[in-house]
Amino acid sequence: MDIKVTARHTDMSDAVRAYVHEKAEKLDRYYDRLLSIDVVMDVQGDRQIVEMIARADHHNQFVAKHENADLFATIDHVAKELESQLRKHKEKHRNRKHPG
Repeated sequence: MDIKVTARHTDMSDAVRAYVHEKAEKLDRYYDRLLSIDVVMDVQGDRQIVEMIARADHHNQFVAKHENADLFATIDHVAKELESQLRKHKEKHRNRKHPG
C-alpha cells in the first residue's frame, strides 16, 4: 500500500509524518484491498485541516476530512472516520453464504 503525505502552507515535522504513517498503515486491517492513501494537511490561520483519501480496488474511493485547532486530534478523527467507512463497505460486500 502506498502512503503519500502532503502539507500545504506549512512545514511538516518528522514526528507528524511518522504519526500519519502509523495511523494510515492501520487502515489496512479493516479493508485489505486498499491500494493507496493520500493525506493532505493544510493550515489556515489557527485551523488544522486534514483530508485522507483511500483508494481501493474496483475504483472505490473513501474520503474523510476534518478541521480542528489540534493537529493530532484532527488526524485521529479522520483516521477513525475512514475506519468506519471501510468497515461499513466491507460488511456491505461480504458474502454471507460462504462464511470464512
